[in-house]
Amino acid sequence: MKTIKIKNPFVDGPVSLGFIAESIQKHSSKTQIGGHSIFLGQVRNDKKEGKEVTAIEFTAYQEMAIQKLVQIREEIFVKYNLECMHVYHSLGKIKKGGICLFVFTSSKHRKPAIKACDEMVERIKKEIPIWGKEIYNDDTHTWKENIYE
Repeated sequence: MKTIKIKNPFVDGPVSLGFIAESIQKHSSKTQIGGHSIFLGQVRNDKKEGKEVTAIEFTAYQEMAIQKLVQIREEIFVKYNLECMHVYHSLGKIKKGGICLFVFTSSKHRKPAIKACDEMVERIKKEIPIWGKEIYNDDTHTWKENIYE
């Protein structure tokens, strides 16, 4: 079984585009990899009851979230025989247009990378204790409900 390096998946503020580009570029030297899949979650400017979402403020029960994420990563890593997997989720206030989730999977072939990336995103939404408070243009807020589509 491959050794899975565990890094803190949480970043303060949005996941920067420079960090994403650098992560992708670092994999160009890993020639055993034939396919990558990337998911970027972005804060939308949803409209609800005449109000516009301007940001989402993310919080998490970090200790539990990291433990659960480690478990899920190990399961998916083995299930799809991955070469690499990186997961980063924002904490704090992320303005509309900001990247709040970055999942990057790599394998010898494209289909395992794609399936693993999709499963990781779904399981993060369903199983990891992360919450988002939608902040509206009138400075009111409501807790966001995850919609599994």
